[in-house]
Amino acid sequence: MELTKLKRKRATDEVYEALRQAILGRSFKAGERLQVEEIAQKLGVSLTPVRHAIQQLATEGLIDIHPRSGTYVATLSAHDIEETFEIRCALECLAAEKALPNFSDAKIARLRDLLRMLGEPIINDADLKRHEKHNLELHRLIMDTAGNKRLAEMYESLNAHIKIARIHGAEAGGSGFAERLAEEHAEHVAIVEAIIAKDSSRVTAAMRKHIYRAKDALIGSLHATL
Repeated sequence: MELTKLKRKRATDEVYEALRQAILGRSFKAGERLQVEEIAQKLGVSLTPVRHAIQQLATEGLIDIHPRSGTYVATLSAHDIEETFEIRCALECLAAEKALPNFSDAKIARLRDLLRMLGEPIINDADLKRHEKHNLELHRLIMDTAGNKRLAEMYESLNAHIKIARIHGAEAGGSGFAERLAEEHAEHVAIVEAIIAKDSSRVTAAMRKHIYRAKDALIGSLHATL
């Protein structure tokens, strides 16, 4: 059997990565119409790799394609958020439970560092991005420590949808941000304390409370804009 030598990176892959980062990085807003010709021109590529990349992103649920009206950055309904966070809760509660015996002193120390940084005030957009980065690291550290490759892969495939949900919540805004941030920090503290205590029932209960409170806050923000 003959195989064609692969190129180092296809144009479609590069376009896909650029568009995905633009969506998750909020350069494109939820519900914004994407102009394929304009994107191709800005990226210096033909229309074909852009169209292929858009199809990939549509499969991930990050882009909605409406044949008669155009291509748009995906929007989420309350039902979409509900389903996404139900799956997230199942995955992360299982990961937290399995991770308990695997936490080394070094990893515990990193959890404490992340808690400290997550407790720092958020004043501007740069602070918010820093906070989101540390939040993601804390949850990924727990997931990775579980040592279950398939579980981690499922979590990563869901992570784009979680990010989109958070973007919707950030864009919806609404009152009570400081209160929600304080609640989030208390929940993170409870999760880390349960991990340190090696208490399986406490860590799954703390994780469940954290995830479902975040879900309810996002849905509340979404409803506030309707």
